[in-house]
Amino acid sequence: MNKVLIIVGDATETVDTLYPYFRLQEEGFEPVVAAPEKRVYQMVLHEVKPGWTITKEWEGYTIQADVAFAEINPADYVGIFFSGGRAPEYIRDDKDLIRITKYFFENNKPIASVCHGVEIPARAGCVQGRRMATVPKCQFDLEVCGGTFVNEPCVVDGNLISGRTYHDHGYYVKEWIKLLVEEREKRVATV
Repeated sequence: MNKVLIIVGDATETVDTLYPYFRLQEEGFEPVVAAPEKRVYQMVLHEVKPGWTITKEWEGYTIQADVAFAEINPADYVGIFFSGGRAPEYIRDDKDLIRITKYFFENNKPIASVCHGVEIPARAGCVQGRRMATVPKCQFDLEVCGGTFVNEPCVVDGNLISGRTYHDHGYYVKEWIKLLVEEREKRVATV
């Protein structure tokens, strides 16, 4: 069992999505792109340009969703990743995504989140009492749902690993990969 969900939608941040996607492959996992529908999604690039006070957005690459949220049995997956960008704001109310998210939290499976990805577990009611990194502009989303904002490149809170932005991938993704390897080994030992 090597499959890991990567949650996306239109306006998912390109680097937030592709860095963990390829790291999973390097570690022998099968990244499975999941979205509201099985179709091609437009990713974006986000950056605060010098002199700007808000994030500027450009079109990035596209990505094909392998599976729709409604088709997912979360027990078939070792872990889950919540990518950043604007997508989480638009997909967080999807009832199947909420179901999937709750499964990973309730079953203590490896979870990673970056940037706006926090909006999904926050909406699913899963951040109460949890410590997380996120982009500072999402601090409110986390705290209003009972979580604690930590402004660091990597926050490990049990099975939940998080980073602030794509600048932190080198810090938090490796910690998430360690948890995925441990989970994979547990599954192999029980077979």
